[in-house]
Amino acid sequence: MDLTSWAIFPLLLASIGVYGLYKLLQKLRSGAYLQAAVVVITGATSGLGKECAKVFYAAGSHLVLCGRDEERLKDLVQELNNMRLKSTQLHKPHMVIFDLSDVEAVNTAAKEILHLAGRVDILINNAGISYRGTILDTKVSVDRMVMDTNYFGPVALTKALLPSMIKNRRGHVVVISSVQGKISIPFRSAYSASKHATQAFFDCLRAEMSPYDIDVTVVNPGYIKTNLSLNAVTGDGSGYGVMDKNTADGRTPEEVAQTVLRAVGERRKELLVAGLVPTLAVYLRTLAPTLFFSIMSARAKKRTKAKGFITNSNLKAKITVCI
Repeated sequence: MDLTSWAIFPLLLASIGVYGLYKLLQKLRSGAYLQAAVVVITGATSGLGKECAKVFYAAGSHLVLCGRDEERLKDLVQELNNMRLKSTQLHKPHMVIFDLSDVEAVNTAAKEILHLAGRVDILINNAGISYRGTILDTKVSVDRMVMDTNYFGPVALTKALLPSMIKNRRGHVVVISSVQGKISIPFRSAYSASKHATQAFFDCLRAEMSPYDIDVTVVNPGYIKTNLSLNAVTGDGSGYGVMDKNTADGRTPEEVAQTVLRAVGERRKELLVAGLVPTLAVYLRTLAPTLFFSIMSARAKKRTKAKGFITNSNLKAKITVCI
């Protein structure tokens, strides 16, 4: 082995050392960023929102927990308070009860949030509703309901809190979107439309807020093992009530919450948290759209072969989307 070859080893070790130092500094900055930050979380009563509350609370953040179910929020606050007893650095969480689909209630809630916490450093728009149905069999009122909760609600709350962030020259807006904000799949029209709109709005927001030093992070998860599909609505507005296999096999909310925490601490602009197949589908939609459309058409045809498939009564039993 010549001298040139031997010289590679010190360079390699130095590179590893520099990278390790970079990751350490990044972790320290992330911890300092989250420590004592006022974090508002919508949809905190269950699923990903509840787990986000736990990980951000453990990171030392001041929490304002938002949701419609007061009793479940109280249960979460009690659970967090039990953590608080073990550490003097943790703070007592606040609760704000409101319906995200009601714009007037959202504006009132924003005022209450600022009154309770004084400021908002990080807003996590997590609350949402899912949907299963065919376009032909879905009432426009259902499309509007899904859009009100998944799009107009987060938009209204973000707009209500932005002026205080701009005034403080400090703020971070996070939205939990979906891989379906990147691609559309059959029998999810209302949900995909709401998430595509969410993606577009917060991409615009990121650019417009850059002069004010306000960060925007869009998180696009794939399937998460929560009650989202159980609580989904169908074309006539009734409950879906079925745990999809893909949802049951999805990532745990605890795992995704930790990913969200890291993304926020690192001030990531966007993050795709999905398996191999959905991730490939996102790239396929961009690089080979004709092939992507053919695959989605074939998937839809396969699901519509059964007689009477497009009725709501048969929808629950017969729709199983694979990505």
